[in-house]
Amino acid sequence: MNEEISALEEQLSSFDAEARASALGALLDLVAQGAIVLPAPAEVANMHCHTFFSYNGYGYSPTALAWLARRNGYKLMGIVDFDVLDAVDEFLASCDRVALRGSTGMETRAFVPEFADREINSPGEPGVYYHMGIGFTASAVPEAETTARAILADMRRRAADRNRDVVARVNAFLDPIALDYERDVLPLTPSGNATERHICAAYVTLVGRTVFDPVHFWAEKLAVPAEQVAAIIDHGPQIQNLVRSKLIKRGGVGYVQPGPDTFPTVEEVNTVITACGALPTITWLDGLSEGERAAEELFDLMIAKGAVALNIVPYRNWNIKNPTEKATKLQALYDVVALARRLDLPINVGTEMNAYGTPLVDQFDAPELSPVRDAFLDGAYFVYGHVTAKRALDQGYQSAWAQEHLPTRAERNAFYTALGRRVVPGHAGLAQLRALGAGLAPDALLGGLAN
Repeated sequence: MNEEISALEEQLSSFDAEARASALGALLDLVAQGAIVLPAPAEVANMHCHTFFSYNGYGYSPTALAWLARRNGYKLMGIVDFDVLDAVDEFLASCDRVALRGSTGMETRAFVPEFADREINSPGEPGVYYHMGIGFTASAVPEAETTARAILADMRRRAADRNRDVVARVNAFLDPIALDYERDVLPLTPSGNATERHICAAYVTLVGRTVFDPVHFWAEKLAVPAEQVAAIIDHGPQIQNLVRSKLIKRGGVGYVQPGPDTFPTVEEVNTVITACGALPTITWLDGLSEGERAAEELFDLMIAKGAVALNIVPYRNWNIKNPTEKATKLQALYDVVALARRLDLPINVGTEMNAYGTPLVDQFDAPELSPVRDAFLDGAYFVYGHVTAKRALDQGYQSAWAQEHLPTRAERNAFYTALGRRVVPGHAGLAQLRALGAGLAPDALLGGLAN
């Protein structure tokens, strides 16, 4: 039985969508039969997990992530992918099937001219800023939103063009090794949305397949001791990370310093996010850059551009061995959470999972997170409440209904957080809301839900 379960769980991340759906159905059949016992969900959340539609360090599909969360007893989970919404429909459908509180998002890089001379949250790249949208409810931008659809298509095209430029530069350096982007990279993705990590994996595979002595090859090309390469050559994620750091990241032959025209503006990205009824979201790295040391200035600017929430990856600021560094970063975490509270910004937290070895979920019971745990959980319930209200009643945060009944950010935050705590997950919660009907006042809607 354990082998059957393992095989089905592996199938959850097949590139074949029908195979993924079938495997989830088979696993749920085993749950119904009592062969798999799912734990009662605990108040644990990971609201920022990349899927294999951009890059997941463990290879997880949207379906696999929904199952992972339910199998491990996480109460809430959210996905986020770079530059695409490909995973949204599948993840929400899988959350419905396993009765998981789910949210979906998109992340991209944008250029902020107001911070053009300050590093923000993309190390070594002044003016470049990671930006997010959370709370999407469909993989497609509405047909009527032609401008938003064009911007999203352009974001995907720009990402592919940057990748091809990287490959051309690295190929010239690694000659006679030459990667073919269409042949060697795109097959590593389910929908053609490749990232730097896919490119590095493809280079490692190609060298391993075609070079007589890969250790010597990489030691020479990367200018590192052969012993260092030999120690990791059989550990895919580690050799891929080394290749990425030496060849593609800042200082490598594949790197080009980005400028104002490299990425879309925050306003353009927000056009896509709001056209989908989702929530423009500020992202925060660790509070140490010049731009993030001016967090209030940065956040006020982003709020003026439409941001209504904040994303944090907490473990980077507390799960640190060096006590001096830990104290500095932990205080920065507490400070940014306090700032978010003052500015009425719900907080979306997660571990990303975009590299092998990152935690599957942060340690919500860690003493260091005790002062901010409630804010993190409130943020998770908030975005789930928005997603569910939009899906069931078309009464999400950006809706005309919300603008009429909940005119301030504070009012909306309180309502969608309360809704997220009250509405049950999956098909049952959607049905419960639909039965109440659209148009009720916020208090009446909450009153109609079981506590």
